[in-house]
Amino acid sequence: MEKSQLNCIIVHGCPSSPKELIDINDPGSYFKHWIPYVKKELTLRGIHTETPMMPSPWEPDYETFKKEFEKYPVSENTILIGHSCGCAFLVRWLGESKQRIKKLILVAPWKIPKANDPFREKFYVYPIDETINDRVGEIVMFTSDDEREDGKKSLEIYLRSLKAKVIELKGKGHYILRDMKTEEFPELLTEVI
Repeated sequence: MEKSQLNCIIVHGCPSSPKELIDINDPGSYFKHWIPYVKKELTLRGIHTETPMMPSPWEPDYETFKKEFEKYPVSENTILIGHSCGCAFLVRWLGESKQRIKKLILVAPWKIPKANDPFREKFYVYPIDETINDRVGEIVMFTSDDEREDGKKSLEIYLRSLKAKVIELKGKGHYILRDMKTEEFPELLTEVI
């Protein structure tokens, strides 16, 4: 398959407040961490890449995420990438939609809500559809040796239902800028390409 036939959609994580999201230069696109680097590199390689901004992600709501996400075309030639709570959204959406895709990449997948947070409780707590494996060409999950404990537990929850290649990198934490100390993420590019 030619790269020009592929498309990629990256769904960002859920920050704790709106202050973490504001980019006056491009308010409709998520700009944090490694996402702009990956979008630029994939675009340069002829893979159309979208990085939609999900509505009020500090108070994540599956239905509002879904409405925004479904503005973008998804097909058997699509690569979906999620970070943190974006992983929870994509896995739930794939289970409900029954959509076939080329590849699913989950970066620091999360599935455990914070205590006393009704938004995250409703967002994260759902059964994982094990038939996703039948409709996704390949599933890859990135974790780190120094990921937070709930992140490690979340990875295990996903692995109980999804057959995936797991890549554990050293010193990447939760794959955010403060942990990674860089916006570059060449290991992810390798998995996409």
